[in-house]
Amino acid sequence: MPAYTLKRTFVAFLILIVVSGLTFSLSHLSADPALTIGGEQASEEDIQAIRKLYGFDRPVHVQYFDWLGRALSGDFGESYHYKQRVFDMVSERIGRTMLLGTLAILFALVVSIPLGTLAAMWPNSIVDRVALFIAVLGQALPTFWFALMMIIVFGVWWRWLPISGHTQWANYVMPTIALGYYATPALMRLTRAGMIEVLASDYIRTARAKGLSPGSVLFKHALRNAIIPVVALAAVWFGFMLGGSIVIETIFNLKGIGWLSYDALLRSDLPVVQAIVLVFASFYVVLTLLADLLNAYLDPRISVR
Repeated sequence: MPAYTLKRTFVAFLILIVVSGLTFSLSHLSADPALTIGGEQASEEDIQAIRKLYGFDRPVHVQYFDWLGRALSGDFGESYHYKQRVFDMVSERIGRTMLLGTLAILFALVVSIPLGTLAAMWPNSIVDRVALFIAVLGQALPTFWFALMMIIVFGVWWRWLPISGHTQWANYVMPTIALGYYATPALMRLTRAGMIEVLASDYIRTARAKGLSPGSVLFKHALRNAIIPVVALAAVWFGFMLGGSIVIETIFNLKGIGWLSYDALLRSDLPVVQAIVLVFASFYVVLTLLADLLNAYLDPRISVR
């Protein structure tokens, strides 16, 4: 287990380095930072002076290692548009995005695991068909359309929930459902497929033959093994939710880092974009690493492969 943990941690670190390097390079190719700072009215002399002042005239790899060294210490530079420290801007909003992502993945798991388990216990029954219908519906509905429909019904027509803001718990109800429902179909179908396979295995038949209670067979023996791939997929989806919350945060005006990234892209605010991409990549890599370690704990055979 320690060797497996060290190996997975080293791979995660390499992935972060590669992602940060690609992000920095592509962001500098997509826009001229000096022109963004100077504005369209800046003269050529002003642009050259800005390049020299900020070090944009240096080779890209030199700029990257300088930025990476500062980023590792928490210094992501200053926003070109807002003239604020990027670290402060991200820190102020990251809690909202983390809260939204956590609530969304919990909603997806609470809905998908029981549905998948029930569907596997009674395949081809009415319960199974209802679960599959929910899964198909979740895949067919675009997230932004589902969010807008909830705003119209629950926010405008019935006035049950607020349609924007982030100051009270009710502001997160509709965003949580809109973001979490998108992940529900994949998690539910994986749970169903895993439970069907496990329930038909020899050791489950042996456990039943020994007279173990149905609850013990289902939760202690079957679900524990069927849940292993679901854990890995849930970690991936959690990373997607944190990175893909841009649309939901914009629709509901939550103003987390998803909304901040959308605003920074519109304004070509490269320091903000680079910092947010690195934060999102870190979320994804760390969550994947934790899922791998949790799976290795649940199934010790994984750590010796």
